[in-house]
Order: sequence, then structure tokens, then C-alpha cells
Amino acid sequence: MSPQMKSFQDVRQLAGAELSLHARIGYVALLLAAAGMTVVIASLWLTEPALPVRTQWAFGAMVLIGVSWVSLTAWALRARRPLFARDRVIAGSMAVTFTSLFLAGGIAGVAMAGNAASYGVLVSGGVMLAVAFRIRARARHRFVDLAARRAALS
Repeated sequence: MSPQMKSFQDVRQLAGAELSLHARIGYVALLLAAAGMTVVIASLWLTEPALPVRTQWAFGAMVLIGVSWVSLTAWALRARRPLFARDRVIAGSMAVTFTSLFLAGGIAGVAMAGNAASYGVLVSGGVMLAVAFRIRARARHRFVDLAARRAALS
């Protein structure tokens, strides 16, 4: 078997993994969780008109985040072909963006309140941001690997 044929089989195996039942179930679970969270927060936001402005802004941001995750998962589930790891790069970037927003809120909480709970939010936000950066780096690395394999086969 030639090296090119072996590489082609490797790429086919990687492409098959992108369409696996396990990946589809993961996307469906994320879709359901994001949709449920978004509906609950939107219903709280709409049924409580006397909320402070700061809380309304937070609910609005959480609804936008939920809609973003629902959109990503719907796009990934609609695609009936290998996604070339682009979905993972997008999800990693979304995780970094949304976690940075959470961390910014934690920093604002420390500046305003300075109590133990706000420091807990700050620390957990920092840990989540580090994890999100790692996930995005792994996704980009996988994307580059797949692109190199595709270029080698062309």
C-alpha cells in the first residue's frame, strides 16, 4: 500500500469520526441544554419588568450567548458532511469570548463589592478562561493538521 493511500485512509477515518453517533449525540445534548437555558433566562427576563438595569443587561447577554450556542449546534447538526474541524475552532473561540465576558463581570464584581463571593467568581473565571484557551488551541491544531493532510492528498 502506498503512503498516499495510507494517508487517504487516515483522512477517511478522521472524517468518519466527525460524523460519528457520539459527536451527534454531543451536539444534540448541547443544543437541548443551550435552548433550555436560553428559554428559562428569556422568560425570567420578560416576566420581571422591575429588574435593575444591571440585571437586565446580564440577562440580555446570557440570552445572546444561549442563542449563539443554539445557532452553532444547529449548524453543526445540519451539516451532513465532515466539518473539517471548523466547528471546534468556532466553539473554542466562542468559549474564549464568553468566558472573557464572565471574567470581566467577575472583575467588576470585585471592584464593586470586594467580598469573598466576588473573589470566587474571579478565580473560577480565570480557571475557565485558561481551559477555554486550551480547548481553542487544540481545535486550531487539529484544524491545521487536517488542512495539511488535505493539501498533501490534493
